[in-house]
Amino acid sequence: SFDENTGKLKPGSKVLLLGENDAQGLEERLKGQPFSVSDLEQKVQKRRPYPPFTTSTLQQEANRKHGYGATRTMQIAQRLYENGHITYMRTDSVNLSNEAITAVRSMVKVRYGDEFIAEKPRRFSSKAKGAQEAHEAIRPAGTTMATARELGLSGDELKLYDLIWKRTVSTQMADAKIAMTTAKITTKDPELGQVLTFRASGRQVVFPGFFRAYVEGSDDPEALLEDRDQPLPAMTVGQGVDCNEID
Repeated sequence: SFDENTGKLKPGSKVLLLGENDAQGLEERLKGQPFSVSDLEQKVQKRRPYPPFTTSTLQQEANRKHGYGATRTMQIAQRLYENGHITYMRTDSVNLSNEAITAVRSMVKVRYGDEFIAEKPRRFSSKAKGAQEAHEAIRPAGTTMATARELGLSGDELKLYDLIWKRTVSTQMADAKIAMTTAKITTKDPELGQVLTFRASGRQVVFPGFFRAYVEGSDDPEALLEDRDQPLPAMTVGQGVDCNEID
């Protein structure tokens, strides 16, 4: 809505820019006004799991989740590889071997149940030009798919292996289903007589699917955005709602 050079609203923009005084005045006028639900919309979205890790995506995720730099990530991965816990950590392929896919699907069935297995084996291909598809993605070595704690890992090795385990296992799990709810809540500006519409959004996991793997072995599952419900309270169109605070 804003001009990138001047910082001002673009001509014809259907946006009302509130300054501090405008916002504070509106806040005061709306205190004690009746609010009601004018519209409710709910959609169920599917979330598909991400491909298994390549060198670059592992570095990105380790940085995002744990603040590791690329060099530190590769040093930890090198130790995991040398100890036989993961496949080779320098790869640009998202390919998983048939052996790995079979092992993961068998483990998912035992650990979580049939409903958590993807309907058919998921295979991924690299979009990067010249990617070495003959190589495998970074995954837990072997066919047991043991968790970090089952391997007795600790510290940085536990954290990085845990990321790799979750990412690999999730590839063969069912899609997650999330109910997204948007509520429009209206009131009237007593001074100007204008109807004002506010919007609130909520999300609730109705089927966790591959999210289940992301809770496995985590020290703080609630800290994972993917696994956290943020539902709106039950409401109906036309229902009055209490406004506890205006910010």
